[in-house]
Amino acid sequence: MQVIVDLCVVPLGVGVSVSKYVAACQQVLEKAGLKIAMHAYGTNIEGEYDQVFAAIRRCHEKVHEMGAPRITTSIKLGTRTDRKQTMADKIESVRNKLDQQGGTG
Repeated sequence: MQVIVDLCVVPLGVGVSVSKYVAACQQVLEKAGLKIAMHAYGTNIEGEYDQVFAAIRRCHEKVHEMGAPRITTSIKLGTRTDRKQTMADKIESVRNKLDQQGGTG
């Protein structure tokens, strides 16, 4: 089953800056061969359900290996059975509606 996930991994007990942990997690997701799109407060991931969640597990393992004693993670996910939909499809749908309404996209 295909899934689109919005992932936010936050290491705790490592100080204020977490960018090196975010970068390590991004590398894990890239190595997993998943389609990803980083944004200011997380990463969107697109792929096969089991592959996505295996990569999320690996992100946790990697961040712990880097010394984070604790991690809190927020996950939002969506699946569809009526048709195939990508992250790009979802964005394009909104942009089309903005264009039709004279908005900016």
